[in-house]
Amino acid sequence: MRQNIPSGAPWENEVGYSRAVRIGNTIEVSGTAPVRDGKTAGDNAYEQTKICLEIIKEALEKGGGKMEDVIRTRMFVTDIAQWAAIGKAHGEFFGEIKPATTMVEVSSLIKKDMLIEIEATAIIS
Repeated sequence: MRQNIPSGAPWENEVGYSRAVRIGNTIEVSGTAPVRDGKTAGDNAYEQTKICLEIIKEALEKGGGKMEDVIRTRMFVTDIAQWAAIGKAHGEFFGEIKPATTMVEVSSLIKKDMLIEIEATAIIS
């Protein structure tokens, strides 16, 4: 059975997506930008990464999952030189979980002040 997990963002209906989707014991979390109350939150790559991961955590919990269930993350960043700050925030969230991950530099995200967007895959055991 499919469970769409919305975040309530106004553009979910406009674009036609869900923050996350759960089918069976798998949750796929959409590209998650550091947005709170419709505005980019966080002034640097470290803060923005933490915000993205907090939003992912909220989506997982709505779907019955937790961060420990994450097996993969994909990070899209606008400045790969910020990898250490991004990696630090990622490591603080995932510690010993250590999901498979990818970090790729992209030319831009949907808003110029966004420095990172993160996707996640979780399998609930």
